[in-house]
Amino acid sequence: MGHERTQALPTADQVAAAATGGPTHVDEPHSGDLTNRLNWLRAGVLGANDGIVSVAGIVVGVAGATSSRGPIFTAGLAGLVAGTVSMALGEYVSVSSQRDAEAAQLAQEKRELEETPDEEFAELVAIYEAKGLTPSTAQLVAAELTAHDALAAHLDAELNLDPDSFVNPLHAATASAIAFTVGALLPLLAILLPPLHWRVPTTVVVVLLALAGTGALSARLGAASVSRAVLRVVIGGGLGLALTYAIGSLFGTAIG
Repeated sequence: MGHERTQALPTADQVAAAATGGPTHVDEPHSGDLTNRLNWLRAGVLGANDGIVSVAGIVVGVAGATSSRGPIFTAGLAGLVAGTVSMALGEYVSVSSQRDAEAAQLAQEKRELEETPDEEFAELVAIYEAKGLTPSTAQLVAAELTAHDALAAHLDAELNLDPDSFVNPLHAATASAIAFTVGALLPLLAILLPPLHWRVPTTVVVVLLALAGTGALSARLGAASVSRAVLRVVIGGGLGLALTYAIGSLFGTAIG
């Protein structure tokens, strides 16, 4: 037997507009999916940015201390692997904790709806009254949404939760690991492939261009100023590379 597609829960504004005879606005059918994809993309951009900056700092710092490809490759690869594991593990733990908290809230809301439905309904009405609806409209909105899906109505109004949008910790960890690895490969290849005297300049150019790209994409996803975001990450990245190269040159020479 096939699964029927669940109809999206109407919003308070839609129900209120219908009750007062005003125009209703229907959200795009896949707006929640789009939001999730944007969140994943934003997380991927940040992961790639971390990979670019951290590994670039390592390889440029080592390049300031030695011209041998071996130590540069070893340090860069170690930084890539360690960073990938750290990002994946950190994301898995973070998302798992968030998912556990959301699951606990969902279970509590289910229990409250079963044990004290009248109190929960009154709470829902009070929430919509606090948002500016008249008592009669708030009653109608709460009744309509409760009749459609009481649990979803309370999760949305009280906790701003959508059970269908809970993030999978394993998926989050995998996405973060891939994004970090892709970002980290750019400075590693940029410093290993060119001739000796072009290694650091090439790496600096590649890293700053990559940071400009991730900064621009991140700004567009957040509807922020692209030029300001690009300038911020490029200046920060340039200063970081200069600092690590100076440290590598200073301490590498002193120790050597």
